[in-house]
Amino acid sequence: MSLQMKVPSVGESITEVTVSQWMKKDGDIVEMDEVICELESDKATFELIAEAPGKLIIKAQEGETLEIGAVVCEIEASTAPTDPKKAEEPVVLESTPKATGKVVEMKVPAVGESITEVTISSWMKKDGDLVMLDDPIAEIESDKATFELAAEASGKLSILAKEGDTLEIGAMICRIEVMEGISELQNEAPPAQLNTENKSAPDQNYASGHPSPAAAKILSEKGVDPSSIVGTGKDGRLTKEDAQKAEVGKVVAQDQASIPASRPETAGRNQRREKMSSLRKTISRRLVSVKNETAMLTTFNEVNMKPIMDIRKKYKESFKEKHQVGLGFMSFFTKACCLALQEWPAVNAQIDGDELVYGDYCDISVAVSTPKGLVVPVIRNAEALSFEGIEKEIVRLATKARDGKLSIDEMQGGTFTITNGGVFGSMLSTPIINAPQSAILGMHNIVERPVAEEGQVVIRPVMFVALSYDHRVIDGRESVSFLVRVKELLEDPTRLLLGV
Repeated sequence: MSLQMKVPSVGESITEVTVSQWMKKDGDIVEMDEVICELESDKATFELIAEAPGKLIIKAQEGETLEIGAVVCEIEASTAPTDPKKAEEPVVLESTPKATGKVVEMKVPAVGESITEVTISSWMKKDGDLVMLDDPIAEIESDKATFELAAEASGKLSILAKEGDTLEIGAMICRIEVMEGISELQNEAPPAQLNTENKSAPDQNYASGHPSPAAAKILSEKGVDPSSIVGTGKDGRLTKEDAQKAEVGKVVAQDQASIPASRPETAGRNQRREKMSSLRKTISRRLVSVKNETAMLTTFNEVNMKPIMDIRKKYKESFKEKHQVGLGFMSFFTKACCLALQEWPAVNAQIDGDELVYGDYCDISVAVSTPKGLVVPVIRNAEALSFEGIEKEIVRLATKARDGKLSIDEMQGGTFTITNGGVFGSMLSTPIINAPQSAILGMHNIVERPVAEEGQVVIRPVMFVALSYDHRVIDGRESVSFLVRVKELLEDPTRLLLGV
């Protein structure tokens, strides 16, 4: 018997979601309440939980856009009896790793031309663990991106740098005592038993205690420290349900006895401190630098989104069927900006010393919010891409951004930036320029508003758009004309196809 799992209702105004990531593979055996995939709407990311134990049959692939109520997967009930006593029996190892006497010293690798130091973000393995060649053992974080550190040999891990330590390029991170027979050991024992020094310890890995994107957002809004709650997801991951159940006052419950009797029990004055990541420190430094070193102004306009919404409603299914990717708003905005940038090249220029640099190409940076901070991957030569090409590149870059897999090259060299605060509900904002670029376009939420058309008041879906620009490079005439041109192209999308 198979159980069909469908897209749940995730919000009053949300009519469709995209399958962002599968945590399990087709054919895997899943447990009840286990996280099996992430669904992404235009506003947030949600986790899909297994509604029964059994064999997973995937019906929708990553990147597919589904309507509310559509079938995502099926779970085929498992009829095979299980013996709890047999499951608890320890695995007997038939071979033992043997030391070779060789020690490999692992140092901070060169991760980018302008990067001189990194921070140890997290260890995926513990001191004394047995690791395999090319196993991810730690995450190192620079001021631009996060990278995985892979084991350079198979053997016993000896950690020299702690989480949070900042090291220069070439500094020692850890040592690996090279051992033989680890591959056989790994085939015979589950990962939880590879740490021969502490077999009774619970299985811990990188997922343990780490919140999913949806859970991280909820915990951040509540002000709850993820380390203060226990995850019930796979490998100890904090799920959306864990975050929803977390109590704000639970962290300081043990301190209530020290509160004077005269103070109400509900009065809390707890604080917590977290060390700023290298990425967050760099974002802070650059934002302040841009405000201080540029003559930044913002001009606004409004766009009637009905023509684009009508096109998406009419063609989104056939577009998805043909190109295997959804038709979103970002491709329309990217195409409109590329045409306008070619007509107003100053908006696409930047200052280099005493010179202005003009590019005849449009490398569009797209702001992506991740649990670790804001990153801005670049769509190269966006002016030459089709709607399909833009949508696929956005999905690829956004997925890598969420997973912390973006390379330095994928985040450097943009000429113009688009940021969409509307996915979080922003009505209007003044975005800050992404230096050394000279302008950034801010998108916002779409709200039905009364507008005048041919002497009549009608209701239309309207988005406010904002262009922040460096007045040292771009004059008022150019900035306003650029934004008006973008508005014109978006309100008559056929111009985007004809280039007029």
